[in-house]
Amino acid sequence: MAGPHTLAETERQVEATLGSLPLDYAAMAVASNLFRAANAVRNHFERTVLSEHNLSWTAFVVLWVTWIWEPIETRQIALEGGFSKATLTGVLSTLEGRGWLVRQKSAADGRLVVVMLTDGGRELMSHLFPAFNTQEQHIAAPIDADRREEFAEMLRLITANVEGQA
Repeated sequence: MAGPHTLAETERQVEATLGSLPLDYAAMAVASNLFRAANAVRNHFERTVLSEHNLSWTAFVVLWVTWIWEPIETRQIALEGGFSKATLTGVLSTLEGRGWLVRQKSAADGRLVVVMLTDGGRELMSHLFPAFNTQEQHIAAPIDADRREEFAEMLRLITANVEGQA
């Protein structure tokens, strides 16, 4: 539970408070439940598999994006991760201090910074990600296995619509 009220209590109170307004309650439920689910999932990862490595969600995303796309420019990490360059700078400093990645000036444009994992960072991710995926399986467990891809596609549609790709 994210706050003092359960999801069911919140939905009942919203209907009681806003029930007379001409609103699309199903659309509101999709958006608000998506937001609440995303926060719950993020918090779950931080409390479980990420806490074992003293990683925040943002630090994990930086490692993940770098692992998948390396070498990668800092501005691309910020875009992929959905956070500010200022936030990224602090996270990169922490991860670099732990020996998991390095930053260097781009050979193509000295104004840009490129990030790469170290051998230790690659080793961390190769051990961490299977444990992370175990938690992904736990999170997806309430959804029938035959419907998970359909659900993932629905989330892709929402993402594409909001990001202007639909």
